[in-house]
Amino acid sequence: MKRDFSRRDFFKKGLKTFLSVAGVIIGSGFYARNIEPYWLSITHHKISHSLIPQTFSGIKILQFSDTHLGFHYQLKDLLKTVSVINELQPDIVVFTGDLLDKPDQFSEQKNTIEILKAVKAPLGKYSVYGNHDHGGYGTEHYAKIMKESGFTLLKNSNQPITYQNEEIIIAGIDDPMLGNPNWEQTLSGLTNNHFCLLLSHAPDLADFAQTQGVSMQLSGHSHGGQVKLPLFGPLMKPLFANNYYEGRYDLNSLTLYVNRGLGTTRLPIRLLSRPEISIFTLIKKD
Repeated sequence: MKRDFSRRDFFKKGLKTFLSVAGVIIGSGFYARNIEPYWLSITHHKISHSLIPQTFSGIKILQFSDTHLGFHYQLKDLLKTVSVINELQPDIVVFTGDLLDKPDQFSEQKNTIEILKAVKAPLGKYSVYGNHDHGGYGTEHYAKIMKESGFTLLKNSNQPITYQNEEIIIAGIDDPMLGNPNWEQTLSGLTNNHFCLLLSHAPDLADFAQTQGVSMQLSGHSHGGQVKLPLFGPLMKPLFANNYYEGRYDLNSLTLYVNRGLGTTRLPIRLLSRPEISIFTLIKKD
């Protein structure tokens, strides 16, 4: 009799374990598809640097990235994002690439322009190419959308942002996967007296940027890993996001921040990598 009871207990425990594991898997799948992709995180950061002009101390830069419109993230989501951006009242807004997931299959360019037009930033709105923006013959589509939305598209170029007779430099380099990055053009005219903010969709370009007098780099591309497992980390890091895939990195005199983006790609799920809008407050360092 004792042996029968122990077998019964064994099977009961086994069934409970199986049901528990199955419940966790099913619950995690539901969370990763239906909850976390829409659970926006707004992160705040202070950037202190001696080259920041005194008049720029307190200026707020807002970064959003990697919407991948047309895949899992839709126009209604972009509309909510723009509302959040305007509530945060940034001085400068930057978009670091991958607006559309498949540009050649996207038919809502006109509505996208109308939504992005509503982004308010008194000191300017700026953007760069991501790899998906070039893909599917999307190069001109993306340029048209950003230009008509009031964003300055920086493609291997830079320009000053002037405020109360002082200035910082904002630069943007083309995407290295499907574009044609040119460092000489991107940083043309930059001097050691300028605080230079570089927009690069690809985070790993920071390894070279830190040798060129760049003070700060904002990137996207990696989605923060998009799907991360406890103890294992991200399941996949894309090309040009192997060294830096999420958050802040202090590299000598350069501060790199890799934004987790807002949309998803390949799989319509996120796990332990919430969508993000990041805000950076500049501080003059004495």
